[in-house]
Amino acid sequence: MTATAITETKDAGTPPAGPKGLLDRFLGIFTDVHGGEGVTALLLMLNIFLLLAAYYLLKTIREPLILSVPGGAEVKSYSAAATAGLLILLVPLYSAVASRVSRVKLINGVTLFFVACLVAFFALNRAGVPIGIAFFIWVGIFSLMVIAQLWAFAADIYTVEQGKRLFAIVGFGASLGAIAGSFVTGQLVKSFGPYPFMLGAAALLGVCMLLTTMVHLREKHRREAAPLAPTAGEAAEGAKGGSDEPVTGRSGFALVFSDHYLLLIAFLMLLYNLVNTNGEYILGKTVVVLYTATHGAAATGGLDEKKVIGEFYGNYFTLVNLISAAIQAFVVSRVLKRFGVRVALLVLPVVAMAGYVSMAFVPLLSFIRGAKIAENSVDYSLQNTTRNALYLPTSREAKYKAKQANDTFFVRFGDVLSAGVVFAGTTWLGFAPKHFALVNAGLIVVWLVLAVAIGRRFKRLSGTA
Repeated sequence: MTATAITETKDAGTPPAGPKGLLDRFLGIFTDVHGGEGVTALLLMLNIFLLLAAYYLLKTIREPLILSVPGGAEVKSYSAAATAGLLILLVPLYSAVASRVSRVKLINGVTLFFVACLVAFFALNRAGVPIGIAFFIWVGIFSLMVIAQLWAFAADIYTVEQGKRLFAIVGFGASLGAIAGSFVTGQLVKSFGPYPFMLGAAALLGVCMLLTTMVHLREKHRREAAPLAPTAGEAAEGAKGGSDEPVTGRSGFALVFSDHYLLLIAFLMLLYNLVNTNGEYILGKTVVVLYTATHGAAATGGLDEKKVIGEFYGNYFTLVNLISAAIQAFVVSRVLKRFGVRVALLVLPVVAMAGYVSMAFVPLLSFIRGAKIAENSVDYSLQNTTRNALYLPTSREAKYKAKQANDTFFVRFGDVLSAGVVFAGTTWLGFAPKHFALVNAGLIVVWLVLAVAIGRRFKRLSGTA
């Protein structure tokens, strides 16, 4: 059964609301929380808080590691091709594992694999092995896979009606975690260098595994104590509410290419990441050029360069995440409640269009930095919550497998296309950063058309038309 064949009424599978506790009332400051929903929402929020903190420890240190190699800004773009190539193999492998193990074993098993990788990278560095490019590619895969599966877990637990209300709380944890990770790294990387943060991220991921198990057990016991009608996705697959059975069926790629709704989401992920990665190249190139002009070509490639660029990106990510946290806490749930997913999908492309059109005419670092802060702040808050909500009215198979394909391969294939744009622009066309900004403006027009089409289908699928 295809994902688009699944509809969901407002209250299908929603547990009856009990009396509101203190935690439910506190979380009600940010969104509408029914009685008994607060604990699971808080645990999911803490889980993704630690996950994003770990990611930003790694994301911040990967920038100086990749940008400090010769031709770093270009190498950063070209590395995406290797990432996408690996994901062609990893997504079917992930789908195969998901068909054989329970959801908690799937999520914790994948997380444990990435913990082992971090320990290995740290050991390789201690042995004097260069890891810059390999680590950059690995972080690109890690960030997408672990975040996608946690959001799939949340979408599996919640109905459409619950997700529209409670995803804002989960997303707030992501925003706070990003702030904590980027701030700590930005402050300490100058003193300790990038490598010790790998072990710190590994420890955080270990706690995430414990929290995932806690949420799983809590929801399992809650369902057993008060059996509920299955959600539409569960009913379509013959599963009971809160089922932890393996997600059998087709691979993620097969699901995406057989369903128009999922395919539209795949194109959306590809396109908006293409735009964002082009923008990151514009920012990274401008930072490197300014560093060289300020410190001299002789400093290029030294540890000083890593520390200076690391400090810039640490402060940049911190500011982005402070703004996105404020949007997540006080804007996201209200936009989704008042205007719905259809309107929420249009906000980021409109903000990005304004930024890149303006950037083309004012190609200064301070202005480029400001435009990217605005774009990424909306991306990491409203856009992130909205795109994860797109899977609420789909089957469990689509949540775990198709979402993994869309959130990993198609995102990274957008990076591959960006690498092609960068190569053609720098090698053949002699593009300056402002020209890449104009290319992005053209791509955003197509993005807007896709967002409108997806919003209409989501409304029809969720039964709210």
